[in-house]
Amino acid sequence: MTVQQKRSLKVEKLARIYDEEIAPVWGTRFGKMLLRNLSVPERGQVLDISCGTGYPTIEILRRMSEGSRLIAIDASSAMLDVARRKVADLGPLGKKGVFFRTESPIPKLSFANDVYDLVVCNLGLSEMPSLEHALRDFARVAKRGGEVRCTLPLAGTFQEFNDLYREVLIKHDKHEALERLDEHIAKYPTIDHVEACMARAGLDGEIVVDEFTLLFKSSREFFFAPVIEYGPLAEWKDIAGSGQEMQDVFWYIKEAIDAYFDGRPFQVTVSAGCLIGRKQEPRPVAAPVRVQVPPPPAEDEIDTDLPSRPFKMAAGSVLVADPDDLDVEELDATGDVSLDDESAEEQDLDAFIEGRKRPSHL
Repeated sequence: MTVQQKRSLKVEKLARIYDEEIAPVWGTRFGKMLLRNLSVPERGQVLDISCGTGYPTIEILRRMSEGSRLIAIDASSAMLDVARRKVADLGPLGKKGVFFRTESPIPKLSFANDVYDLVVCNLGLSEMPSLEHALRDFARVAKRGGEVRCTLPLAGTFQEFNDLYREVLIKHDKHEALERLDEHIAKYPTIDHVEACMARAGLDGEIVVDEFTLLFKSSREFFFAPVIEYGPLAEWKDIAGSGQEMQDVFWYIKEAIDAYFDGRPFQVTVSAGCLIGRKQEPRPVAAPVRVQVPPPPAEDEIDTDLPSRPFKMAAGSVLVADPDDLDVEELDATGDVSLDDESAEEQDLDAFIEGRKRPSHL
């Protein structure tokens, strides 16, 4: 088997893992927020950015009328293949105007200005270098008065784990790693920051916030559940360092989790946000009025013609989800989700090797 064939099999397996193991407990939870009270205009034009394996793409397709069109893009062709198969299984519904395209939204979307009635992005913002730049680009391709809806994890996500991680680093004088951890945590935006980015992107609207909890039976189940292993775990390892230093830090974290939650599931909170903004209509320009020119003002009274101070957007409202949406998820690690033997070895943590005792140097 060639290197290219191995790489192709790896990305196909990752798409399957995402669709079967990660999406049900992660992407779908955010996607349900995006779909609340969502309607597609008659003969509407819809753009779905970073559509993944097709949720909430298919649910949006169900809400479209005849003559509407949906363009769904994702950087992964393997993810799109899964989405295409799902649409094909819909029968006549799948024959509606839906088109898939392998395309990344980075550095910017390839579409023209003022095209789409609705622009959606479920969890794609977290992968983009700049939240504000991404929202400006999403607003650019939306029509005047069009809607932009995006979901993303907010500040406070994985707070329980981050607190334990910080405690371990402080206790063992890992000052550089502590700085890296703080930088990582700061990547989860606050509501205020999202509001400011929306305003600068020309979007009027609100941020809906929900919280849900993920439960894990033990530290081992936590680290090797696919939502963690193929999510933040790699960056958490980089924060700790490399080699034996990284292994030691995770040994301490593992012991801290098992000590604090002995006999009880380890739970982490996810703060889920959905921004809903409408592209502002251009402000009407008043007709010129002829006025008598007054005498020149004193020097300290001269109008500088600077723009007025921007208004502050109101705080985002919090929408209480349906009880069914807030069910606690209990996650188990699956034993067959490694992409291949090499990647499995790279991701091994000594603390979780069967029968491994505490290292003598700790």
